[in-house]
Amino acid sequence: MADITRRLGWRHLRGAPTAHVRHHRGGKLLHDGPGLSFWFRALTAAVSEVPVDDRELAMTFHARTSDFQDVAVQATVTYRVSDPALAAARLDFSIDPDTGVWRGAPLEQLGTLLTETAQQHALDVLARTTLAAALVDGVAAVRERVAVGLGAEPRLPATGIEVVAVRVVALRPEPEVERALRTPARELIQQEADRATYERRAVAVERERAIAENELDSQIELARREEQLVDQRGTNARREAEEHAAADAVRAGAEAARTVRLADAEAARSVRLARAEAEGAREVGEARAQAQAAWLRVHGEVDVVTLHALTGTRLAENLPNIESVTVTPDVLTGLLARFGTGERA
Repeated sequence: MADITRRLGWRHLRGAPTAHVRHHRGGKLLHDGPGLSFWFRALTAAVSEVPVDDRELAMTFHARTSDFQDVAVQATVTYRVSDPALAAARLDFSIDPDTGVWRGAPLEQLGTLLTETAQQHALDVLARTTLAAALVDGVAAVRERVAVGLGAEPRLPATGIEVVAVRVVALRPEPEVERALRTPARELIQQEADRATYERRAVAVERERAIAENELDSQIELARREEQLVDQRGTNARREAEEHAAADAVRAGAEAARTVRLADAEAARSVRLARAEAEGAREVGEARAQAQAAWLRVHGEVDVVTLHALTGTRLAENLPNIESVTVTPDVLTGLLARFGTGERA
């Protein structure tokens, strides 16, 4: 849109570099070119502004394939106005001298022309293509056919329009058909995922089995080593016991020898002691016998009275140890008689 400034009855227009401005007054062309800036009178001027930059036209339309399936086509056409004078003559690009806004809708007219032309060629291609082929190669086929068709369309050069590029963004069937078509692929993907999951689980199980086998082998090896250790400990214990037994045997032998020696010495000493005691007893016995013999000999030589006196003396010496004495009249009479006789004697 042109930038217009009002001053009393005059207008000043300042155009953009991408806008081609044509100024007529009284049927004569006064200004013609892009990016112009000039003064004009609104009552006598006819001004048109034609954009000469590249324009993007997005279009969406429906088509039907040869197997009667509806598809939606999304495409974009890039175009430009190559001949502004011709386009301004064929389409209404005139602007309001006060606001700089187009009086008509020229770009909509161009959009309708390009959309209908592109749709016609796309429908022609898809009508002879099955849905499966269209989904596989339809984008390239539609893009090529639309580009060729727009390039060969006579109305576009006659309007001063040049098609720069054609892009087909997407070609999609109806949602139900698309879901139905996605199902086999999803099943295959799910099967692949399940297979990968099973393989991963199998690998995990195999690894766990290998780990369990390694652990079992380790336990077996440990048990074998423990068995060897127990055997070695038993051997060491037996050897130690044997050594202890040998030492105990040597110690017992030495102790027994020492005991025998002590016993022999004790026996010899006992024999000597017994002999000494026997000799002493014999000598004591002989001395006692001699003493007894002498005592008997002395008593045999002493008279009866003296013996009775000695007996009484001994009796008196042992009197404290006698608890009771029984003297019968016969004994007392005999004793008195004897004592009387003795006194008289």
